Amino acid sequence: MIKHTLHSIAFPVLDSDQIAQIANCTTVVSKHCRDGETLVAVGDRSFKFFIVKSGEIEILDYSGDVPKTIATHRRGEFTGDISHLTGTPAVFTATVRGDCEVFEISGEALRHVLNQCPGLGDVILQAFVARRQLLRESPNFIGLRVIGSRYSADTFRVRDFLARNRMLFTWTDLETDPQVDRLLKDFGVTEADTPVVACAHMLLLRNPSNERLADAVGIHQALEHTVFDLLVVGAGPAGLAAAVYGASEGLKTAVLDCSAPGGQAGSSMRIENYLGFPTGLTGAELTDRATLQANKFGAHLSIPTAATRLSFENGYASLYAGGTEPITAKCLLIATGAQYRKLEVEGVDRFEGRGVYYAATPAEALFCRGCPAIVVGSGNSAGQAAVFLAGHASRVLLLIRGDDLNKNMSSYLVNRIEQTANIELLCNTTIWQMVGNSHLEAIEIVSCARARRTVETPAVFSFIGATPRTEWLPPEIERDSKGFVQTGAAVARSPHWGAARAPFLLETSCRGVFAAGDVRSGSVKRVASAVGEGAMAVQFVHEYLKEM
Repeated sequence: MIKHTLHSIAFPVLDSDQIAQIANCTTVVSKHCRDGETLVAVGDRSFKFFIVKSGEIEILDYSGDVPKTIATHRRGEFTGDISHLTGTPAVFTATVRGDCEVFEISGEALRHVLNQCPGLGDVILQAFVARRQLLRESPNFIGLRVIGSRYSADTFRVRDFLARNRMLFTWTDLETDPQVDRLLKDFGVTEADTPVVACAHMLLLRNPSNERLADAVGIHQALEHTVFDLLVVGAGPAGLAAAVYGASEGLKTAVLDCSAPGGQAGSSMRIENYLGFPTGLTGAELTDRATLQANKFGAHLSIPTAATRLSFENGYASLYAGGTEPITAKCLLIATGAQYRKLEVEGVDRFEGRGVYYAATPAEALFCRGCPAIVVGSGNSAGQAAVFLAGHASRVLLLIRGDDLNKNMSSYLVNRIEQTANIELLCNTTIWQMVGNSHLEAIEIVSCARARRTVETPAVFSFIGATPRTEWLPPEIERDSKGFVQTGAAVARSPHWGAARAPFLLETSCRGVFAAGDVRSGSVKRVASAVGEGAMAVQFVHEYLKEM
């Protein structure tokens, strides 16, 4: 029933009044197409939106061994998915079957329809989202191929990068997949070349860096050379909220992030205390919706683009992010969040991506299926991870340094953990040693009573507090003793604050530079508060722009 409903949402039929509404809203070109003509090819970065006037358009998947028909659009139906808004390459090919009449609409014109015709825009947008969901859930859709070992840190890095950027891909495990020898031969590579990334019958890359991978598969989008009203550094909940509110209120807005949208929250498998979602939602779902909103309103997203240096020229912020030319903005929002600290265990570095992980998603859960898993930490992220992993691992050991889980974790999560039979809480306990050759095989834990115990496990998940991502900031941006950015009253007497007025609540020691979310000193480490701060920052941006 749910699948049927999703299918009906994904493939609606527009009536003549709705098509007329689109024509009244923007430029529509009527076009005659011949049998076999390709309207959209997989990999296209700029492609049109088509409504079928008569005839048929077949949607094909060329990523597998043989082409497969995904759908056939007939009179009143339309092509496209979320790639229209995100700027990522098309994941399908659209081919005309028989003589066909279509209405052709440009990408920019489509964005205009979505914003100016709310009811009709909702139908189209919901169809785009549902189509991408159907592809994700389809056992027959392959998308990109990643071939590599489960014990390779580089294989994990590539898979994690693609997954966090919500790319459609299939992983072939060297250790377990029966087709691996044939695939290696087909692509002309050996195990030594892995991980490799391929598309359809074409080998793309051998063990690529994240940056090279992003360029090859079309994730990366360079920012245009212009002066932005608002430049947001960091695409977590705070940064995406600022992008949505800034762009929707007419500010020329750009967002960049060093790895993927979502931040730490994007890896959460269940957020249950976010207002308006009583049944909860995953961090990926929240990230997808927020990214789509930001794109819908015209925000410019550039990922992965890492901020390396910030300076100020003529009252504008100049951000260096890998390119030779800086990105210039009237206002800057620091929303780079924080990253989990590494475990202070000897040799932990050699097991990262091969047994030590800093997120608990389906990608990591594969490595502990039917085996014990270890979660280290006492905050909500650790609690959510433990509950999620309990559905995959034979048992979960939750290790905390203190003696009371209630000190840092929400009570609903504490109750959930207490009610989950295969989660064991170990208080006053730390990891003493890690053991393994090519990958993690076991750990030795020690309690405050000096009692030691060896646990065989392929996976340790670390959520032990966070350090802010502020290493790229200049001295003019004041930080507290732990490196978090100070704002508001805390910087009112700063030698760098030169204005006669008091700093705005989220303003840093430099006028026109704001901070929101986990990177800000004194922030509440919750998704809702980060979203609120991101939205609030836009109001202060408007106030500052009035001064300029």
